[in-house]
Amino acid sequence: MGTLRPVGRVLLRDTAYAAIRDAIVQGELPPGEPVRDADLAERLGLSRAPVREALARLAEEGLVETKPQSWTRVTRLEPRAVREAAVVVRAMHELAARAAVPRLTDEDVAAMRRANARFEEATRAGETGAALAADDELHDVLVRVADNRAVAATIARHTPLIRRLEWRRFAEESALESAALHELLIASCAARDAVAAARVTARIWRALEELADEPEPESGAGEPGAELEPRPESGAAGPGAEPEPRPRSGVVSALEPEGLT
Repeated sequence: MGTLRPVGRVLLRDTAYAAIRDAIVQGELPPGEPVRDADLAERLGLSRAPVREALARLAEEGLVETKPQSWTRVTRLEPRAVREAAVVVRAMHELAARAAVPRLTDEDVAAMRRANARFEEATRAGETGAALAADDELHDVLVRVADNRAVAATIARHTPLIRRLEWRRFAEESALESAALHELLIASCAARDAVAAARVTARIWRALEELADEPEPESGAGEPGAELEPRPESGAAGPGAEPEPRPRSGVVSALEPEGLT
């Protein structure tokens, strides 16, 4: 009866983590937004325990910040944090490229081509989520083939900080430039030239370091992400503390119970 093993709470914790992370990355939970485990648990259809564990993990990764027994909120966007994350992610992707390219199959290269085609199509259609998902799929081919768990874990930990900024500043022109760089990367992979692939990979991810240095576009009042400065008073989450009323960012689709199936 090995298929009837108990379902561990870790699965709920990981699911809660992914849903809340995606809501933060996509700006549905904007910078400065107070978050309460009870509210999130209700929206996710979960108990509070896995949500608390998910928030603790997100705090370690810099997406939420907490004052014990007082408040928890989404962190504001920090250019320095994004730059530092981008440097680490770039280095890991370079390592993955060097290790993976000699092992790539023709099907792996074809998968990268298909992902880039989806990336370009979504970019032209203005579909940010689909474009970034396709971008992840393309680079994940090299990460998967490299088969280095430390590299994969480091990329998974730090990429959300970068994607969070990309969601806010996604532009068709720069994305199409990325598609062209993807083509160069794919050509290097097809030629099994690991050095060239690592070089192009560095160019791709260095552009995201530069993105962090660009001025933050102005946001109108009430728009997701308009408030970037910390507001400790508004993020109450501890016993007896209530968050100060403020406009919410709307229904977070990633946090709906049906999104957890």
